[in-house]
Amino acid sequence: MSPAPLAGPQDGASRATAVLVDLALIALGALLFALSFPSFLSRWGWFPLAYLAPLPVFVVIRRTGWLGAALYGALYGYLAYALHNYWLATFHPLTLAIVPPIYAFYLLAAFLAFKAADLLLPRWGFLAQSALWVAYELWKVQGFLGYSYGTLGYSQYLFSPLIRVAALTGVWGVSWLVVFPSAWLSHLLRDGRRGLPARARADWPAAAAWAVLFLASLGYGLASKVDLSQVRTWRVALVQQNIDPWRGGYKAYGQTLSILRRLSLEAVRQDPEIVIWSETSFVPAIDWHSRYRTDREAYELVRQLREFLAGQRVPYVVGNDDGRLKRLESGEEVRVDYNATLLFQGGELRQTYRKLRLVPFTEHFPYRRWLPGVYEWLRNADTHFWEPGEEHTVFEAGGVRFSTPICFEDTFPGLCRQFIRGGAQVLVNMTNDSWSNSVASEMQHLSIALFRAVENRRTLVRATNGGITCVIDPNGRITAMLPPFREGFLVAEAPVYDAQRTPYNRWGDWFPFAALALGLGLPAALSLAGRRTPPRELASPPQG
Repeated sequence: MSPAPLAGPQDGASRATAVLVDLALIALGALLFALSFPSFLSRWGWFPLAYLAPLPVFVVIRRTGWLGAALYGALYGYLAYALHNYWLATFHPLTLAIVPPIYAFYLLAAFLAFKAADLLLPRWGFLAQSALWVAYELWKVQGFLGYSYGTLGYSQYLFSPLIRVAALTGVWGVSWLVVFPSAWLSHLLRDGRRGLPARARADWPAAAAWAVLFLASLGYGLASKVDLSQVRTWRVALVQQNIDPWRGGYKAYGQTLSILRRLSLEAVRQDPEIVIWSETSFVPAIDWHSRYRTDREAYELVRQLREFLAGQRVPYVVGNDDGRLKRLESGEEVRVDYNATLLFQGGELRQTYRKLRLVPFTEHFPYRRWLPGVYEWLRNADTHFWEPGEEHTVFEAGGVRFSTPICFEDTFPGLCRQFIRGGAQVLVNMTNDSWSNSVASEMQHLSIALFRAVENRRTLVRATNGGITCVIDPNGRITAMLPPFREGFLVAEAPVYDAQRTPYNRWGDWFPFAALALGLGLPAALSLAGRRTPPRELASPPQG
């Protein structure tokens, strides 16, 4: 047997060219992904790009082998999230060292799954790939590392008639509608221009089915639009102080309180039913320093605040650090702190909500015992840890029941579902995104939060430190909004609509599991049936 010929310079040049093409496609895919959302180039985002953003990814997956799929998946995950969440660098010095690498791992695994679908189901792999993409998006919001940014469906937040289908499927149904064209087109192009006509003839039924579902979703969105003309409204005053409450110590706390009081007094002249401040708008723990007066400066600020609230005739919702004593197993009592919402009426504290879903690494790290080095690393980086709350609190004021997901809690569909199932008529998100110094960051948060209104057919009110302070009605329309990074207040009418719970609120994340079952099962069945059917040119001619 003669030895295999050695690869020549031309073969090496071809391989190098192929790698460069793949790298260019990965970079293009990451850029299109980032630009589909609010970004450094557009504060609103260019949502039509999302329908083609995954196309370069699927093309590379088809062109490369298993090792290439793994490496390109890691590279794509890192680039896509570094571009999409570039503002993380201002959030915490460690975030860009944490988030993009995590998504490098997630996308590495996802690319291998996409490659398996391409190889095992060569005829119908695009069906499996689009379903696997949605399954990946559900996977990435689970557990301690759960993170909702970058879910493709959220890019469509301005396309109101389409996104209302989320009342049936959650955001996952919108994601599938967005990703399918790219998976289908990559399959259409797999044999190049020569094979295009044959592929188009063979694959048009799948494209037609997608078009029917897309139009049906639009029809559902138009038909299911809620008539709010006869619905009771809740007149809310949302205060945006536009100052970072955590910087500057007691002097800054006092300045923040002065701004909050001034803006609130101006707002109450417009007769709101409630005044809502942002997340940790007042930093010193109000209840703690009212009980334990060991810190004179903190207590003096708390006293001033409580005197102000006692003179107000409307309820106030205040974001605050809620300090509590906790007894350890050793019997020792220590102070623990919660990121909390406090409802005051007549100066008295009526109800408290303690944040359930804490930001991983920067607000909470539950693995201190197993990873003490990482814990100390985070502590030394000036991380402020909170304790997680335990109850899905539903507040009531003026006959309106509401819950207050804090900060990025409004990016988690399941958490907000639980508030609605507990009786909340309105969701009130309280956020401090001012640290980002980025309008794109605040708009990305808004685009995700908006889906909670659509999924549950409930109004979402957002009171933020620097943006985006707004009211979103149950149809997913932004009805009132303050400009970002500007001191001010917004007095607006928030519809109180709670006629019935939506299918999504009742059934939760059923769609990704159904899509996965259908996306894997149907291609497998069709491929098996195709193997059993002889090709036409080999089939026996009919007997005359």
